[in-house]
Amino acid sequence: MTVRIEQDDQVAVITIDRERKLNALDYPTIDALLDRLDLVESDDSLRAVILTGAGQRAFSAGADIPSLEASIAGGTERALREVVGRGHTLTRRIENFSKPVIVAVNGLAYGGGCELTEAAPLAIAAEHATFAKPEITLGFPPPFGGSQRLPRHIGRKRALELILTGDPIPATRAVELGLVNTVVPADELMDAARDLAHRIVRHAPTAVTACLRAVTRGIDLPVDEGLAIEAACFATTVTTDGVRTGLRRFLTRGTDTFD
Repeated sequence: MTVRIEQDDQVAVITIDRERKLNALDYPTIDALLDRLDLVESDDSLRAVILTGAGQRAFSAGADIPSLEASIAGGTERALREVVGRGHTLTRRIENFSKPVIVAVNGLAYGGGCELTEAAPLAIAAEHATFAKPEITLGFPPPFGGSQRLPRHIGRKRALELILTGDPIPATRAVELGLVNTVVPADELMDAARDLAHRIVRHAPTAVTACLRAVTRGIDLPVDEGLAIEAACFATTVTTDGVRTGLRRFLTRGTDTFD
């Protein structure tokens, strides 16, 4: 099994388990990740996802090179279907997931591993983690969405420096750029990811999903279109138990502020 899933209270921990291959993403692993995400989304008892890699050396070294080479050898149509098609499907699934996905980067995150980090709404890195966009050394641009998401996250010039050089950066630089939320000692990584997950799942699931959708769907649109999406996401929560409970809790505190 190349992907393990465990339940930790209301949190699903999904682990890419190809440690000897630096958790590289071959096609069965990508398909297994998609399957596990489907399981989590259909289970109402699971409120958040932590995605990590087995061992301490790598979150994921990216696409599995032998698989990629075989696809490219099969010609353009096959390469687009097997490499780009699968890669885009996985990163878009993570980006648009209805529950928060927290990537816990426990080592190097190169190529597709970096693109999974870019697609996730939240990410925490161990101090020894490194990030790189080495696809250019293989003769092609990032195929899992990295040429589009990274510039949106960190700016065009900084993204192009990483994409055009292929040079790795340390976790400290990744947090400065906004690629990850925070950096922690390696032995604190999973605890930090769980703490973040639990600080989110204490809130109503309808509110969490609405927040995720409002930001993800609106971030690249003109502000007026984004505001329309915000209004639509707000509308989905108005009649929910989450709103009724939240307002009741606030009003019974006997104060009219959040202090």
